[in-house]
This record gives sequence, C-alpha cells and structure tokens, in this order.
Amino acid sequence: MIKDLERAREILREEKLSLVIVKNGEVIFSSSSPGISSILQAIEDLGDRISGASVADKVVGKAAALLFAYSRIKGAYAVILSIEGLNTLRKNRILVDYENLVPRILNKSGKDICPFEKIVLEVESPSQAYKELKKVAKEIMRKQE
Repeated sequence: MIKDLERAREILREEKLSLVIVKNGEVIFSSSSPGISSILQAIEDLGDRISGASVADKVVGKAAALLFAYSRIKGAYAVILSIEGLNTLRKNRILVDYENLVPRILNKSGKDICPFEKIVLEVESPSQAYKELKKVAKEIMRKQE
C-alpha cells in the first residue's frame, strides 16, 4: 500500500493531474478536473474496485476525506490538506501524507469556505456525505448544461 501511495503521488506531480488512484501498482483512475467531481466520478466508475486503493489528490478537505472513507481507501496523499480533512482521515484509519496543512478549504474566489465543505460541516457519516455531495454535484452539473 505504501508503494501505491508513492506511485500515486509521483504520477500526480509528473502528469500535473488533480487526482490519481492506484491499486496493486496499477493506476485505476486519474483526472485533471478540479474539485470533488473527480472523486465522485471515480466512485461511480470503479465501484468496489476502489476499496483498498491509495489516492493522491491536490486538495483534500473534510468532503474529500469522507468520500475516501466511504470508498474504503487505505491511503491518501494531499498537496493541500485541511485540518478537518486530516482529522477525518485519521478518524477513519486512512494512512495520510501531505505537503501543506491549512485551516480550511476555500471556494475559488478565496473569500469563503468551499461549498462542498459547507455541506459536510456537521456530517460525520461517510455514506451520508456521499449521498449529499453526489446530489449537490448533480445539481451543479445540471445548471452548467
């Protein structure tokens, strides 16, 4: 698993991606899309195959950490990790490595907390987080069409 995490981190950096998922030495998912949508897409595409994998992600807050727990990810690396994200990963016994620890994940303008982080402020259940984040992401996608 440590090798998977190292491999995911290397690929994230080298290929300038936003998300890389590695299992048994093989890249099973990667994305350059920013935000929570790529994690939701990975869960959708991979189903149970994601269980036991390692993830490298550019930005991990509580929302992403809850989705990792929901997916039964074993290890996570983040370029930027929020304190709530770190606490959530540890609470769910996910091995964690990161570069920068920040108080919170902000929205694109940097003026307020990320909307996905707001959704999970009071949520502790990974499955509840998945349902709520998936619903909001679908609504956002619908508005963009």
